[in-house]
Amino acid sequence: MGCITVGVLALQGAFYEHIQLLKSAAADLPAKDRSSASQWEFIEVRTPQELERCDALVLPGGESTTMALVAARSNLLEPLRDFVKVHRRPTWGTCAGLILLAESANRTKQGGQDLIGGLDVRVNRNHFGRQTESFQAPLDLPFLGANQPAFPAVFIRAPVVEKILPHQEGEQVAEAQREETVIAPARQAEDEAARQAMADSVEVLAALPGRAARLACQGTPINADDETGDIIAVRQGNVFGTSFHPELTDDARIHAWWLRQVEESVRKRQAAHHT
Repeated sequence: MGCITVGVLALQGAFYEHIQLLKSAAADLPAKDRSSASQWEFIEVRTPQELERCDALVLPGGESTTMALVAARSNLLEPLRDFVKVHRRPTWGTCAGLILLAESANRTKQGGQDLIGGLDVRVNRNHFGRQTESFQAPLDLPFLGANQPAFPAVFIRAPVVEKILPHQEGEQVAEAQREETVIAPARQAEDEAARQAMADSVEVLAALPGRAARLACQGTPINADDETGDIIAVRQGNVFGTSFHPELTDDARIHAWWLRQVEESVRKRQAAHHT
């Protein structure tokens, strides 16, 4: 399959940490996973030209408003939207990156946050409060495989997925009518290979358990959207998002899992272009 280039958006936030864990994950992939793609290249992305080199992209944790602002000033915002929603290449957002990849974000003043989109979800920004309310939690992540030890998740002013939205062509118009909510602009997939990378539904990969139970114990009415707890990891087609910061641990399991998804995506795309 040759060399696969994975970029990390390096405008602001924890991009260096992601690159280090990606390198570690690639080195630790079992030989059977690397048999057809033994070469990986990991690059920092600050320009449209660097983005064009990438087969896949990570949007790191940081400050989502600042990241979007710098992306717009760097003429990167539209190429990022094309990468995710037109070319449909594998993209992973952590914390601020998850916000940018949402189709809708609340607790946001109009004009105060540009979104890239790609995930049919509404995120609640800074759901867990200010910096001093950051915390760590051991997570059971079934997608990493059976009998895996808990993942040491780091949450820093983290967003959560507040609602899974129905998939639709075009913009999430109903979301745009909500107060203090912004939406991502619509983009069309460019070809059949890109359309094959899409999915109509959002898969919930992880949630913080117990919130519904705590609310019930307090006699608080429970909203149906809250029953699963706080949704903190989702995937939809080519787009993956986590509320927490795997890059701020020394545990490379999620990075290794995602690299396998990238490898499979590249393989399918090459096959589609050869048919």
